[in-house]
This record gives sequence, structure tokens and C-alpha cells, in this order.
Amino acid sequence: MSATSGSPVLDRDRVRAWQRPRGPALMRQRWERLAFLHWPVEPAAIAPLLPAGLEVDTWDGAAYVGLVPFTITRARPSGLPPLPGLSSFHELNFRTYVHRGGAEPGVWFFSLDAASRAAVALARLAYKLPYHHARMALAEDSAGVVSFESHRIDPPSTRFACAYAAEARAHPARVGTLPFFLIERYLLYSWDGRRLRTARVWHRPYPIQPARVEELEQDLTARANLSLEGRPPLAHYCHELDVRIYRPRRVPI
Repeated sequence: MSATSGSPVLDRDRVRAWQRPRGPALMRQRWERLAFLHWPVEPAAIAPLLPAGLEVDTWDGAAYVGLVPFTITRARPSGLPPLPGLSSFHELNFRTYVHRGGAEPGVWFFSLDAASRAAVALARLAYKLPYHHARMALAEDSAGVVSFESHRIDPPSTRFACAYAAEARAHPARVGTLPFFLIERYLLYSWDGRRLRTARVWHRPYPIQPARVEELEQDLTARANLSLEGRPPLAHYCHELDVRIYRPRRVPI
């Protein structure tokens, strides 16, 4: 089954993103205890929220929005050791999926929250991403249930609280499946007020597991006027992986 909107994005174009970019990475990080929480929505609800030049990427006619809580460790510029007090923090992403004329499938972020003022300032300056500072907490109990909370400090205030746990064995998503469409994304887009920008990330394919969500409270989707009608999310979990982040570039017109 293919994921299309307007010009179709072929599976070979999605697989091509696995190739490691040329040149050195700007940053390195480790992402841990990720939950991928997804809901289908009407593409017509997403399209007006995107900047010019991006199209909604759909699966079987549906667009998807995702909430991704996780924690970052060992964040550092490439070639340098982690800096005490600056290298570890929690993060929450609110996102959807896009492409450009059937090519370069990637992620569009409605918002990103982080528990580090330094990370927020750097990402806003260098990547033009809509980061916000938030108070966050993450804990994992003896049964492997991860509890994650986020209260945005910067206006507009938002709240997110979720408990999630992995089920079954971890394995990479198969090409041509919905989990592959949702999770295997290696290109992000941002808007600097005048121009579209992109940046690559690179890592091994996510070792994902089906996940259960034991509780969830959030108001991010409602603030974006996206109705989920009380539906539970499609949930996946990834315990950890190492990530390289590359320099942003402007998209040529």
C-alpha cells in the first residue's frame, strides 16, 4: 500500500533517506524511551496549517498527527564531549508528515517542547524550529512503564501527561507498512518567516515495539483545532538509539 497526496511518494524515495548524508554531522545525541502516539485525521484539516511548498503526506487517504515524548542524553557538537548540565533533557514533539511534490518526505513540527532553555534557544536560532521551554518529568517503574509529564512555560501554555510501556519484541518497521510511514523519517522542515528550510538526521532504523498507553491527557491537538474525537492512539515504543543531526539548509525555490 502506498502513501500519497498529490504526487505519490514512492517507497524507494522513503528508503533513500536511510543513506547517511555526506559531510560531518553538526550534533550528536542519544534518544531514549520514545513513545510514538499517532492518530489519523482528514488531510483537509492539516493542509491549511502548512507553509507554501509542502504537501500533506497521507497513508491510505488519511493524514496523521503524532505526539512523541522522549528524553535526550549525550547531546553535544560532533567531536566534543557532552557538556555537564546541557547534554541531557526531556522533549515532546507535536508533528505531522509532509513531502514536496512527491519527493523528500519528512516531518513538519507544529511545536516542540524541551526542558532546556539552552536547547530551545539554539534550535530556534539555528534551525528556526518552533521550540518552547517546558517543565518536564520522566520516570520508569520496575514494570517498565514510563510516565512522562510536560507543562509548557512559554505561552501559549500546554499540558501533556502519559504513561506508556513496550509490548512484544523490538524490530525495524517493514518497508511499505504504516509504522514505516509514520516512524522512519529522516528529514525535518521549518519556516524562517520567509523561506522553507530542511535538515537531515541520520541513525539506524528504529527498533520499534508495539506499545500500550495506560493514561493520556493532552491539549496540544485541541489547541491546533484538530479533533481526535476521543480515539486512542496507535502506539509504538523505542528504547534508545544514537542520532546524528546535520546542518540546516534553505530549500531552493
